[in-house]
Amino acid sequence: MNLLSVGFIGLGVMGEPMALNLLKAGTPLLVWNRTTARTRTLAAAGAEVAPDAASVFARSEAVILMLADEPGVDAVLGRGTPAFAERVAERTIINMGTFAPTYSQELAARIRAAGGRYVEAPVSGSSTQAAAAELVGLLAGEPAAVEAVRPLLEPMFRELTFCGPVPNGLLMKLAVNTFLITQVTGLAESFQFARRQGLDLDQLVSVLGAGPLASATMRLKAPKLAGEEFSVQASITDSQKVARLITDAAAAAGIAAPLLDVCRALFAETAQLGYAHADMSAVVKAIEVRGSRAIGGQTDW
Repeated sequence: MNLLSVGFIGLGVMGEPMALNLLKAGTPLLVWNRTTARTRTLAAAGAEVAPDAASVFARSEAVILMLADEPGVDAVLGRGTPAFAERVAERTIINMGTFAPTYSQELAARIRAAGGRYVEAPVSGSSTQAAAAELVGLLAGEPAAVEAVRPLLEPMFRELTFCGPVPNGLLMKLAVNTFLITQVTGLAESFQFARRQGLDLDQLVSVLGAGPLASATMRLKAPKLAGEEFSVQASITDSQKVARLITDAAAAAGIAAPLLDVCRALFAETAQLGYAHADMSAVVKAIEVRGSRAIGGQTDW
């Protein structure tokens, strides 16, 4: 896809490094973010900052959305207003956020009905992988539309996988994150166990890294847990949201998700403790509190 201008809306923890990688690859970007301060890094790197979301659609053939929630997507698309058809007609909308699969499926149908193209492209990876262009992209949509935008997306990813029709990209993302969420929560519980037993936590990091449980996720999260340093790569709030999406989708399909039920509760408890915007590894704080309750004889979970 050879475009005069590509739109990028949503420059948060993930969106900013992803957009920077497009600029580094020579892709001309027209960007917009609800919080204007988030556009400064992109502007300094050579992106043009649009005055509003409508201007991005008016001047771009493809618009990448990296937004946090469904109301945010609806707002920038003008969904439910006459502006919707004008913004999406004859354009490709690339939706990279994580949402309910049913929402994405309905949005795809509405965009196609208005004369636009829709590519679902959720990502697997954290802000660290985003900065290094090491994300995995999970593409879904009409094959011709997906193949047309693949060259555009490649600078942001280590691998792009075509998962089939919408919402298979999001369903694949939820399947992947089922493992990720349980893995990080289990790692947090492991460190809490080691801490309470008086073990050397740096040694635990080394042992994990040398054995069969070593992984990129372990190498990112284990040092955070050892040092109780919870700068965000993927937040508790985002992890709680994804856990909810997984359990909701599982329930709708009659699938048991017992581990995710527990993780979802732990993330909610972590947020209530004041760690909503900390890294997901901060779930160890909820595990600590549960341990304190158990010592005090309170086991009502």
